[in-house]
Amino acid sequence: MFMPKTVITPPIRWFDNAETIPAMVLDWLSELGSMTRRFEQHCNEVTVKPSCEKYISREALTEEERMHLPGSARYWLREVVLYGDGVPWLTGRTVVPEETLTGEEQQLLKMGNMPLGRYLFTSGCLTRDYIRFGLSGTDWARCSRLCLAGKPLLLTEVFLPASPAYPA
Repeated sequence: MFMPKTVITPPIRWFDNAETIPAMVLDWLSELGSMTRRFEQHCNEVTVKPSCEKYISREALTEEERMHLPGSARYWLREVVLYGDGVPWLTGRTVVPEETLTGEEQQLLKMGNMPLGRYLFTSGCLTRDYIRFGLSGTDWARCSRLCLAGKPLLLTEVFLPASPAYPA
């Protein structure tokens, strides 16, 4: 069955090294902890509005996602906009192989308006395999492969112009 491709993050040009990234931006892109917590240090309230939550086929994945996620019959897709005090700061795209969604990880299907970081970073079994850096137009982006209890998911984040990741 064909499923339309839904991508809130425009095409991203990935970098092999971080030499051309401004230091302040690189500090944000390299954040190993919860981006939600980091954003909370710069506003009164962080909110999330999902724009898409559904299962998609492997054919609907981006090239990056196909390269870095194991094969699966279907994947859970969640696309959101994260706001700091009502201002859009980040778009996020999470892709989770169906096989990851067992046990406690089934909570990923019910995130609703909860920021992903609030769930991921309260789990005692989260690891990060890597972070890649890139540009989406003029907006900086990163992609992380995370594992919950050894089960992978891919998170792509694009920092929007009003984000505190950029110099004022």
